[in-house]
Amino acid sequence: MSKPVVAIVGRPNVGKSTLFNALAGEMISIVKDTPGVTRDRIYEDVSWLDKEFTLVDTGGIEPESKDIILSQMREQAQIAIDTADVIIFLTDVRQGLVDADSKVADMLRKSAKPVVLVVNKVDSFEKFMTDVYEFYNLGIGDPMPVSSASRLGIGDMLDEVVKHFPEGAGEEEEDDRPRVAIVGKPNVGKSSIINKLLGEQRVIVSDIAGTTRDAIDTDIVYNGKEYVFIDTAGLRRKSKIKEELERYSIIRAVSAVERADVVLMVIDAVEGVTEQDAKIAGIAHERGKGIIIVVNKWDAIEKNDKTMREYEAEVRRVLSFMPYAQIMYVSAKTGQRLVKLYDMIDMVIENQSLRVATGVLNEIMMEAVAMQQPPSDKGKRLKLYYITQVSVKPPTFVIFVNDRELMHFSYTRYLENKIREAFGFKGTSLKFFIRERKEKGR
Repeated sequence: MSKPVVAIVGRPNVGKSTLFNALAGEMISIVKDTPGVTRDRIYEDVSWLDKEFTLVDTGGIEPESKDIILSQMREQAQIAIDTADVIIFLTDVRQGLVDADSKVADMLRKSAKPVVLVVNKVDSFEKFMTDVYEFYNLGIGDPMPVSSASRLGIGDMLDEVVKHFPEGAGEEEEDDRPRVAIVGKPNVGKSSIINKLLGEQRVIVSDIAGTTRDAIDTDIVYNGKEYVFIDTAGLRRKSKIKEELERYSIIRAVSAVERADVVLMVIDAVEGVTEQDAKIAGIAHERGKGIIIVVNKWDAIEKNDKTMREYEAEVRRVLSFMPYAQIMYVSAKTGQRLVKLYDMIDMVIENQSLRVATGVLNEIMMEAVAMQQPPSDKGKRLKLYYITQVSVKPPTFVIFVNDRELMHFSYTRYLENKIREAFGFKGTSLKFFIRERKEKGR
């Protein structure tokens, strides 16, 4: 099973980003006193005791009016309900219980998802505990007092959160069917691709961006082999604020990517590759998943003999951090090249699981070192002793050296390229860990 997803929901200025940063252990979200300024990184892997989970900050409500706050809080709550295993409902002891809290509490209660009610800004338990009791009126369990800023009560809150994780969460599943997540911005044709592969209208498709609300798992059998396609949910309606739409598609992508072996990153051929695409692709890259860039609506592009080459160059430029990703040009409308996706998925999964013998790896490394001398600094030269592969999905290597500080990123990239030249590893990222080994006699 993939890591559980925990979402933080709450009104503007109750301290969602501060709590997020306290749990993530670093300043990731931008925190200001202006409501709705969370613009930055909105998900992070967190571990508590022996449990790991992905934390998402739903943030981003711009309070133009009370009505808009409420409608956007509902939207937020719906996202959390759709994607999270556990919801942290954050309130503010200083503002007290307000109408919007009650309305969102109704939604969360009906969802039947586990909710941990947290009352923030309780800097002194003696002073504020009587105010905390007011939140029992929400009827969704015991309110837990915390202070995100002072890190008070955080441990008790996390104890409560991890109690709600599904049995066996975070452990590897026995299910060996390839799991394929389809991610991308709303309205690039993710659901249309699944429908065409499936041959029936199973996923609702319309021209309104984001009509797919829940993440849907679809089993498809092709040539006697079963695949599980995970369609990331869009939004129920077009959001008034573009950044929110982006934020929501990223949150949804996080939970889908977490469960997948291979990620199909769908790009709209007409619109071209965007920074938003890069953000979503970055999630799959960071998590070491197999990646195929699927350029959909290719039938709508006027072409000449240079079109594909120029298009690929632009995709590679924007997604320069994942040069290994495979690119396919398809049309969900006409079905053009869609069945070739299966061969590509199989190839990428094979590469994700590829193991290279230690002896062969060391031969490649020694040859690479002979061709390009390792870097040196202040008269001390980097020595590479040994390389070995320690795991797959993604293929992960450990290199033993005399001094980690001398192992420059560019030299690691050079070695990666040499390993790729020998074994391909198309469609999958490679991870490298550098370990120091003291020289003998020292």
